[in-house]
Amino acid sequence: MLTLELKKSNANDAVHGKLILNLSTNVNAPIRNGTDTLAPSAAVSSAGESSQASPSLPHTATPTEESDDLPPGWERRVDHLGRPYYVDHNTRTTTWKRPSSRTVQEQENQTELERRRHNARGLPEQNNSQSMVAVSNNNNMTSAGSGPLPPGWEMRTSAEGRPYFVDHNTRTTTWVDPRRQQYISSIGPGSNLQVQVQPVSQLGPLPSGWEMRLTSTGRVYFVDHNTKTTTWDDPRLPSSLDQNVPQYKRDFRRKLIYFRSQPALRPVPGQCHIKVRRGHIFEDAYAEVMRQAPADLKKRLMIKFDGEDGLDYGGLSREFFFLLSHEMFNPFYCLFEYSAHDNYTLQINPHSGINPEHLNYFRFIGRVVGLSIFHRRFLDAFFIVSFYKMVLNKKILVADMESVDAEFHRSLMWILDNDITDILDLTFSTDDDRFGEVVTVDLIPNGQNIEVTEENKKEYVNLITEWRIHRRVEEQFKAFKEGFNQLIPQELINVFDERELELLIGGIAEIDVDDWKKHTDYRGYTEQDDVIQWFWKCIRSWDSEKKARLLQFTTGTSRIPVNGFKDLQGSDGPRRFTIEKSGEITQLPKAHTCFNRIDMPPYKSYETLVAKLTMAVEETVGFGQE
Repeated sequence: MLTLELKKSNANDAVHGKLILNLSTNVNAPIRNGTDTLAPSAAVSSAGESSQASPSLPHTATPTEESDDLPPGWERRVDHLGRPYYVDHNTRTTTWKRPSSRTVQEQENQTELERRRHNARGLPEQNNSQSMVAVSNNNNMTSAGSGPLPPGWEMRTSAEGRPYFVDHNTRTTTWVDPRRQQYISSIGPGSNLQVQVQPVSQLGPLPSGWEMRLTSTGRVYFVDHNTKTTTWDDPRLPSSLDQNVPQYKRDFRRKLIYFRSQPALRPVPGQCHIKVRRGHIFEDAYAEVMRQAPADLKKRLMIKFDGEDGLDYGGLSREFFFLLSHEMFNPFYCLFEYSAHDNYTLQINPHSGINPEHLNYFRFIGRVVGLSIFHRRFLDAFFIVSFYKMVLNKKILVADMESVDAEFHRSLMWILDNDITDILDLTFSTDDDRFGEVVTVDLIPNGQNIEVTEENKKEYVNLITEWRIHRRVEEQFKAFKEGFNQLIPQELINVFDERELELLIGGIAEIDVDDWKKHTDYRGYTEQDDVIQWFWKCIRSWDSEKKARLLQFTTGTSRIPVNGFKDLQGSDGPRRFTIEKSGEITQLPKAHTCFNRIDMPPYKSYETLVAKLTMAVEETVGFGQE
């Protein structure tokens, strides 16, 4: 490395500081001089001999000839050592390997696969909404009863001439004649139609905090003032949602309804036009999104790609967020980097300040994430768990370090679990490598001179965790939150937890169980064992959302690598999904996210395995639970 001090030639020069050059060479390559750039056919013999072309040297194509055979968007260049390399202007990347049409086709196929996966993403509440509405409509159909009404009941007629019934005992109304039995149809996911009989007169009052109301068309609905949500389902009646859907999913669905019904999340009348070029989507989107007021970004999105005809009825905006998320989270821009845990979850790059405009870009990225949530689109990006917790203003814990740096987390846990008296020489400070310069940072005032002891080690572990995850990127994250909160109010996003927020931003992808099974290792089990057969049978019976929850439970994220499960990464490099025989049959399965491993006890029946695995996935890392 060569470091030069820049000196001013006169008082008017504005340039100052250091110029750092990295010089490298290939020691195995022969040294070349300027004459080597001549084509072999132009080489001449030494003095005194007749000039002729050298027959022993093959003809080398010129850069122009080489570029003619390259795929579209590629260019051949030569570095200062005369070595050819290739520039892909489509993705703005370089490679030493000469591209072929097959290489380009493979890249295009991979991008198209990602696009299809991205477009197929959704949220749990979207799957059952239509069936639930259909059931509610059927439940409204009643017929007149016979005999006197029960005590405290009265029949009235609406403005449209439709009879309804008032229960003065509970101060509620209903379309259903209390003299007749109401037949409630309940449809559960993956189950057959079940008909149950429930006398309306025996339902009793609504639960505390609930209210019955009528729509403008006279349809009954129910308001839960406890969660500020509404539903067509009578809370006094048996419900397939309550019976078959886990608590975390009921909470997530209700949170989504509440979240999207708030005035701040309602679209503003008008249209928001954004025009971008596919090849410059990051720069164009930055200019378009940042020039508009937050209120204008809440209007209906109308995305247009330069040089392409088409109206945006949803497809163009999905394509826009898909392409943009691939660009703005690319570590090439030094704004984000891949975590130490794997190569596909992202964290803020603490050294993003190398770009003088980095804070403006983080405000832009915050706006884009908020924009995608507001317009119910998904980003093809997944972050470490602690990033989602920071968005929700949740406290960072020592356990969060595991998904950032597993080795450092083990060191911290060793400090907590052992007596460090006269063993470790630590102070309340840490070293930070800033482009080759090591800077000592105090965790507390005068921390360099305060020793870590057995008595204060917990405080040290908490402070170093907070610094590693939050404090050293505090400036960047503050800019991100500033842009994010311009579209999504903090008090609204706080209704979710970190796992729900991951699904809200990234959605749920379709998971290929065959690919998952193909790239799974077993310890203590074989693929023919009953427990393993039951495990895959159980997974195949689950819907996409529950499979994603299992992925979150075992790997720390619901994201699937681009090339499938064969590229699954652990804390120390590639790590295949592993099922290990471990634990007693009375225990729940246990996950090790750093190693993509699940410890599965040798259960004696399929029903036991399903019950234990379901409880582990739904409750151990449940939505809305710590």
